[in-house]
Amino acid sequence: MNVGIGLPIGDPPLLLDWARRADAGPFSTLGLLDRLVYDNPEPLVALAVLAGATSRIRIQTEVLLAPLRESALLAKQAATLDRMTGGRLVLGLGIGGRDDDHQAAGIDLRTRGRRLDEQMALMCRLWWGEPYGDGVGPIGPAPARPGGPEVLFGGFQPAALERVARWGDGFLAAAPPSWAGGLFDTVRTYWREYGREGRPRLVAQINVALGPEDVLDDARTRMHEYYAFTGTADRMVAGLLTTSAEIREAIARFADLGADEVMLYCYGLDPAQVDRLSDAL
Repeated sequence: MNVGIGLPIGDPPLLLDWARRADAGPFSTLGLLDRLVYDNPEPLVALAVLAGATSRIRIQTEVLLAPLRESALLAKQAATLDRMTGGRLVLGLGIGGRDDDHQAAGIDLRTRGRRLDEQMALMCRLWWGEPYGDGVGPIGPAPARPGGPEVLFGGFQPAALERVARWGDGFLAAAPPSWAGGLFDTVRTYWREYGREGRPRLVAQINVALGPEDVLDDARTRMHEYYAFTGTADRMVAGLLTTSAEIREAIARFADLGADEVMLYCYGLDPAQVDRLSDAL
């Protein structure tokens, strides 16, 4: 079972310390969430900096809100980052649900799923080196991996789960084991229906914080602020795992469900959490 770190967003310069500690430890991936109308670092820019400060760990958007971005430029940015990191980029994509993000980007919230499908059709062509179209040539550079970086999709609705089989390599499940099992099964079913070879990569996410009470309070406060728009922030914060035993149990449950990786998502800023999480595994 691979275990990654989901990075906090409250103080971008701290992420270099987080990344270097994780790169020196047992962790497989650095993940970073995406919002537009929020006080968070832009993930592709931030992950490019972190890639330069690390040598082996994968960098993952979790998830990048692709409909907010111009498609050809996004394809070029992703290919560049994938090429310059030697294939360490994992492009986690989703549609988002915040109206303010879409207003700021000038995108219709109601058509974001359709837009993502159109973006994937274009980006896949570009990553294979095909022309943009209508007399416009190819857009490089070629990604490190033929056909583009590894693409994971997040989401809960049937359209999002089907998208994994249509366009992706795997699924990001921001759900507890009690819910994730059904999502995994649905993704596997779509995968077979589309005649895909092998199996989808399944990545789970759990919210964690380890440390003294001030670290836990910081994590709870920041997590509550982030999820306030959902109306379920109290429930989300109540699910925060704050002991080594809870974290190990959750990882074991996801392993039983067939997950390939679990991302330990952090909201508290203390970089020493990386070392505590390493000791907890």
